[in-house]
Amino acid sequence: MRSFDKRQIVLLFFGMGLLFPCFAWIVELSKPGIEFSLSGIIEIHKKTPVLMILDFVPIVFAVMGYLVVQKKEDMQVQFDCIQAQLSNQTENINRVATFAEKIGNGNFDVDIELDESDTLGNAMQNLRNKIYENNRKESLQNWEMVGKDKINQVLRKHNDVNILAYEVLEELINYIDTVQGVFYIFDDDSEKLYISASYAYNRRKYLKGEVKVGEGLVGQAAIEKDIVHRTEIPEYYLSITSGILGEKKPDSIIIVPMFMEEKLQGAFEFASIRHFKPHEIEFLKNIAEIVAQTIYNLKITKKTEKLLKESQEMTQELKKNEEELKQNTEEMRLTQEELKKTNINLEDKIEEVNQSQKRLYSLLENASELITIYDENKTLKYVSPSVKNILGYTEDDMFAGKDFDRTNKKGQNTINKMFEDLKKYPDQPQKIQYTYLNKHGSIMFLETTGRNLLHDPAIKGMLLNTNDITERKRAEKEQRMRGQMQTLSDNSPDIIIRVDLNRQFFYANPAIECYSELKSEEFHRKHLNVVDLREEITTFIDQTVEEVIATKQKVQKEISFPFNDDKRIINANAIPEFSEENRLETVLFILHDITDLKKIEQEIKEKNAKITDSINYAFRLQNAILPSQKLIKTIFPDSFMFYLPRDIVSGDFPWLYEKDDDVYIAAIDCTGHGVPGAMLSLIGYFLMNQIVSHSEDISPGLVLDQLHRGVQKTLKQDESDASARDGMDIALCKINMKNMELQFSGAHRPLYLVREGELQEIKGAKSAIGGIPRPGKPEPKFENHTMKIRKGDTIYFFSDGLPDQFGGPEGKKYFPKRIKKNVIELKDAPMNQIMAFFKNDYLKWLGDKKPIDDVLLIGIRF
Repeated sequence: MRSFDKRQIVLLFFGMGLLFPCFAWIVELSKPGIEFSLSGIIEIHKKTPVLMILDFVPIVFAVMGYLVVQKKEDMQVQFDCIQAQLSNQTENINRVATFAEKIGNGNFDVDIELDESDTLGNAMQNLRNKIYENNRKESLQNWEMVGKDKINQVLRKHNDVNILAYEVLEELINYIDTVQGVFYIFDDDSEKLYISASYAYNRRKYLKGEVKVGEGLVGQAAIEKDIVHRTEIPEYYLSITSGILGEKKPDSIIIVPMFMEEKLQGAFEFASIRHFKPHEIEFLKNIAEIVAQTIYNLKITKKTEKLLKESQEMTQELKKNEEELKQNTEEMRLTQEELKKTNINLEDKIEEVNQSQKRLYSLLENASELITIYDENKTLKYVSPSVKNILGYTEDDMFAGKDFDRTNKKGQNTINKMFEDLKKYPDQPQKIQYTYLNKHGSIMFLETTGRNLLHDPAIKGMLLNTNDITERKRAEKEQRMRGQMQTLSDNSPDIIIRVDLNRQFFYANPAIECYSELKSEEFHRKHLNVVDLREEITTFIDQTVEEVIATKQKVQKEISFPFNDDKRIINANAIPEFSEENRLETVLFILHDITDLKKIEQEIKEKNAKITDSINYAFRLQNAILPSQKLIKTIFPDSFMFYLPRDIVSGDFPWLYEKDDDVYIAAIDCTGHGVPGAMLSLIGYFLMNQIVSHSEDISPGLVLDQLHRGVQKTLKQDESDASARDGMDIALCKINMKNMELQFSGAHRPLYLVREGELQEIKGAKSAIGGIPRPGKPEPKFENHTMKIRKGDTIYFFSDGLPDQFGGPEGKKYFPKRIKKNVIELKDAPMNQIMAFFKNDYLKWLGDKKPIDDVLLIGIRF
């Protein structure tokens, strides 16, 4: 069948479409009145517009013909592609089948050309790789098992370490196909590795040598407990020499240490002209563990055999000694029977001596006197057992050489003088008294009588007899004190009486006669109810005795009663008195007339109230003229003032003055505190106002110069007979926020500027404001410091009350360095938080101590 091309088919479809308009023209032209001409054709199109649509039908048919041809060509191309893909797929399947058949026959080296889209081929290739890897691992495992079996056979055959070493080394060199090896055995005694066997090129070598642990590659492997494998051979390493290779350095060496229970047993060293494979290295590592176990067992066996042999030799020797002992035993038995008879007699005599010694020791131990013997150098030679009961020390404590150190300096001098007198007058006994510290830490009085018996062969020393006279001294002291107390109470203006629990008087001093018609002696042994005393006193004594009986404690009260047209106030103390058995026996009353003291106390209270009212009024005046925290915050919103006067009124005060665009602000510390300091603060306040208000654009330095002269003039310190040395310290700032400029001048006070986390200290002059001028010394000049301020800068100035305050755990000063540290650490904190911190830190530092001065600290952030 003939095939048409694309142009012919389009023309055919165009011709077919042309039939429709031609047929329509013929039908319309055949109607009457219409000519078959161009004008007729135009006329019929005007009358029948549908003809215009039919005129486009040929074009539509031509386009349809073109699309049909194009679709046919596209289908043919798709058909050809599918045909080619089927052909390629069939070819790939055949190639994969051939590849699979070769793999099945065990040929794993075969390759196949594949593209990424060949899923089946890639899967078969991955399968080939996994089968190959599994076969390779299985082959290596079989190879390792065979090698282990061979080594185990060698290990089972030999008990000698050296033979075993050679056989194992030979088997390993042949099995892993290397050329040279050395077997090291570790000696536990010398802690060195010794060459036990060496082998190279199928021949035994007789090398000798030793290696310390940590030296060389072998020692390094031993200390690191790990394999050393080198493919870069050091220059000093030995060369391999053979008839075929000549002299050549090995390409690879491996050193395998052998450990058993973390203990070194030996090491392998192999050299090869090829590189060791990973499975060979792992094989040698496993073999090292097996061989280490065997060497360890052989060493244990060898030690056991040695000990067994020594034990057998000792057994033979013991048998010989046993025979000799039997003979000696018989001889000793006969000797012992004779000794028993002798010992019976000796024991009786020893018992008598022991009983005598015990009696003597018991007598000395329980004696009320301490006996000691010293040589002429005052070294103790003997102390009697009674030292335990008298001084509390043991005999060993006394022989420790500190017997005389337990008395004071005066006692030591007394003892030393006694020894000197005994040497000087050997025939005269010496008696001394001194205090001594016993074992329980109590002071006791001792009396010692010393005798020089150096000439006596039984003593040969200074014999000291010491008695405890503490109770005697205490009784003497009590007697003296009782006499002194009697004298004091008899002459005391206070009423002193002693009554027992039945209200019977045992003592009354003469002062009681002011409130009774009886003499003081007449109160003795009389009952409370029968003596002539005021009812208030009698009732108080009766009730207080009951209270003391109930509480066993001291009672203190105030009682008042009318007396001779006046009111008397008595401060009464009732003191319980106990017997030696801690039983309440009597109550001692001391009645002190405090009427006059109460009157004076009332007058002082009234005067203090008036003074306090005056000071409070001065406080209100001072607060009225001084700038408040609110005023300072109005001018400097980001600021604070920590102001804490020591007393009601303060000698430290803030000062602030506004003039045009300038703001003057200062922290001023006047001499003293309280009222004197407040008076001086008023002088400083008004002088500062006068100086700044009467001057145009005056700097802080000039303000301080004029203030210095003004204070001297006001306090008349510039006159010849001046005595007032008062003055003030000051930190004065002049701030112009329009120009962002700060001027500062100080007298004994600094300014701290914190900028970008760093602190700058601008120190003030080392001179104070005011004071008496010194002849020949020039008056101070206060330096003026000018600087530009930036946004975020913070300044601090303060009086000396904060840094000079004592406190803290060690009672030291607060110090300026603590202020510096705090302002740096709080550089980013809000100003109200900084103020709260300083307040809390100051109060914590102060603790229970009293403030020594007023405190003023001002901080401003720009």
